[in-house]
Amino acid sequence: MLFCPSCSNMLKVGADGGYVFMCSTCPYQFPIQKTYVSRNVLKRKEVDDVLGGDKAWDNVDQTEAFCPKCEHTRAFFFQLQIRSADEPMSTFYKCADLQCGHRWTEK
Repeated sequence: MLFCPSCSNMLKVGADGGYVFMCSTCPYQFPIQKTYVSRNVLKRKEVDDVLGGDKAWDNVDQTEAFCPKCEHTRAFFFQLQIRSADEPMSTFYKCADLQCGHRWTEK
């Protein structure tokens, strides 16, 4: 997009004896003499870990829970309200076996 240097409105393409960029509010015209190409590569935002990453598992409680991967009977857990207030809390588990460390959720 190009903008008018006089009134700052967006210039439109018109054919006035040849192709020109023309302003729709003032008499400014700019003749098009070559191909105009511009490309802006947008930078992707970093994704935040909504559960707090690995630090979320610091100082959490343990409970009797069956790991679906290694069949260990203990797991770390914490609860978080991720849906609306009238929905139950979601419980997040991490296997207490340090070799496994499997994570799962119970909604």
